[in-house]
Amino acid sequence: MSYYGHQKYLPKDHKFRKQRKAFDGKEENGQPPKPLSGQEVLARVSCITNEWGKSKKKTPKASKLESIIAFNKKSIFFDLEYWKYLYVRHCIDVMHVEKNVCENLVVTILDIPGKSKDGLSARMDLEEMGIQMELAPQKDGEKTYLPTACYNLSKQEKKQFYMTLFELKVPEGYYSNFRNRVSLEEMKLISLKSHDCHTLIQQLIPIAIRGMMPKKVRYAITKLCMFFNALCNKVMNVNTLDSIQEELVTTLCLLEMYFLPAFFDVMVHLTVHLI
Repeated sequence: MSYYGHQKYLPKDHKFRKQRKAFDGKEENGQPPKPLSGQEVLARVSCITNEWGKSKKKTPKASKLESIIAFNKKSIFFDLEYWKYLYVRHCIDVMHVEKNVCENLVVTILDIPGKSKDGLSARMDLEEMGIQMELAPQKDGEKTYLPTACYNLSKQEKKQFYMTLFELKVPEGYYSNFRNRVSLEEMKLISLKSHDCHTLIQQLIPIAIRGMMPKKVRYAITKLCMFFNALCNKVMNVNTLDSIQEELVTTLCLLEMYFLPAFFDVMVHLTVHLI
């Protein structure tokens, strides 16, 4: 599933709403979905009966009713009388989202086989949607080739990316030795933990991609890194939250111009709801 089309979160008069060719070929006039209240959620899940424990039966396909209500489980917290009246009933783990977005970004720009969001199926989706046709698969006899995208790094650029992280020197106490996470022989990053991704996306990726990719793509990636940097500051001015949110939505729209729809999984979309 792809969470594509973040133009709906922009102001009504924003220029990105009318740019058809840069996005999905349609002018965006919609509005972001309205958050459901606790009472509305309870009304949707009241007909669901939870089955606890492991089920030996194969999980059947979602019924028509389940696809409409968009829930397959009723939270036990709704047994509390006051729960449906709470304005905030859940919290999104920032570090979990940050780690997944970082891994998603790294495996895509480095085109790591089996993990990258850019593959044959993702390119075939472009043909079905009728967008970015210059990136559609091309056949040469029995072989199928995938045109190089603007965010793909060349072999030399990948080597430079890994060397930058391997030879990086930082002040004592800033961070652990990142070279232990870089394998130059296999040309990959190994055993990345949550804090590794935390430092990577906030500080190291903008440094490692300097001079690579087109400037507009590098600018969009750097803006995404700056969002997580601003969000995780020790001291935050509440008055700046609205501007940070607006910048994030603009950044996601910029990424939609250059990256494939398959890149925008639920973790990338959840960044919209972190503030």
